[in-house]
Amino acid sequence: MRIAVAKEIEVCERRVALVPDIVARLVKQGLEIWIESGAGDRAFFNDAAYEAAGATIIADINKLWSEADILLKVSPPQEREDGRSEIDLLKEGAVLISFLNPLGNPVIAQKLANRKVTALSMEMIPRTTRAQSMDALSSQASIAGYKAVLIAAAALPKYFPMLTTAAGTIAPAKIFIMGAGVAGLQAIATARRLGAIVEAFDIRPAVKEEVQSLGAKFVEVKLDEETTAAGGYAKEISEASKKRTQELVTEHIKNADVVITTAQVPGKKAPLLVTEDMVKQMKPGSVIVDIAAEQGGNCACTDPGRDIVAHGVTVIGPINLPSSLPVHASQLYAKNLTSLMQLLIKDKAVDVNFADDIIDAACITHAGEIHSARIKEALQAISSAVS
Repeated sequence: MRIAVAKEIEVCERRVALVPDIVARLVKQGLEIWIESGAGDRAFFNDAAYEAAGATIIADINKLWSEADILLKVSPPQEREDGRSEIDLLKEGAVLISFLNPLGNPVIAQKLANRKVTALSMEMIPRTTRAQSMDALSSQASIAGYKAVLIAAAALPKYFPMLTTAAGTIAPAKIFIMGAGVAGLQAIATARRLGAIVEAFDIRPAVKEEVQSLGAKFVEVKLDEETTAAGGYAKEISEASKKRTQELVTEHIKNADVVITTAQVPGKKAPLLVTEDMVKQMKPGSVIVDIAAEQGGNCACTDPGRDIVAHGVTVIGPINLPSSLPVHASQLYAKNLTSLMQLLIKDKAVDVNFADDIIDAACITHAGEIHSARIKEALQAISSAVS
């Protein structure tokens, strides 16, 4: 059984799929690990560290991709500079495990099926107790929430904590966090550790106790519809509910020094939470950090990948925040992958057992077919729109 780790070619991606500590454990299990030369450099894991852990360093890209039984990545397969698709480099029957964004880009599933690749998408891991150790979305979202607060603290022209000095007392900053999923909860905890007063909003009433346990005030809105989707994610709500929600949060946004938005719906454009009129009402020098920038942003003024000033407010739209902490992000992601592979590998061979609910949910293509019903529906929707 040969497991290969590819070097990420996306410009903003610094993470690597396996770290040396995890490699050493896999080698002890009798698995052969190939690492593309330089794969860990941007995460500060050099080739020598991988070799010391028992891995084989492969400089020949064609060899690594075409001979791997299981290929591990962070970002979805890309088009290389030489014009070749990474999907086409995989041998037929190989297993690919990576973030694949199959709901946002379902066409990738069709390409993988055409190549007869068994593809497992880390976004599709179910949010169940049994799957927690494999939940890469959560492990990486926690990093994003933490880093978003640090970015906000650096950009805000004020202290976060209350300070008593000889020159007078400095009031603590007021932080409003929109979305209390994994990223939002980590943002709350980080902002509280920095001494800020924190309020948090979420359409899911079930998260109220978690927010309060971290020392934040929960801003609650009563909606006459279900707000929680399968797996515990926030569900897209009706326009009437969106309007009611915006009316509630406007005053909290107006009074905040920092607003951090985290709301995302898998496979869809991020919901608009902060309108331009809300931004206009904020105090000059206030800061918005929009974690959902990659999905279009929760703020109307967000420009993904850029920091802008709109109506006196600094609006920051970071891209791929987990990659900005590549050491720990890679360590957590590697553990997520390893936990998943423990289900997939039996007696040093790949065993795609669809009776296992985790494998069944995560596997999007197998034996030349698209396995996921949700992706089939997404492809059908695209086909209908084109026709």
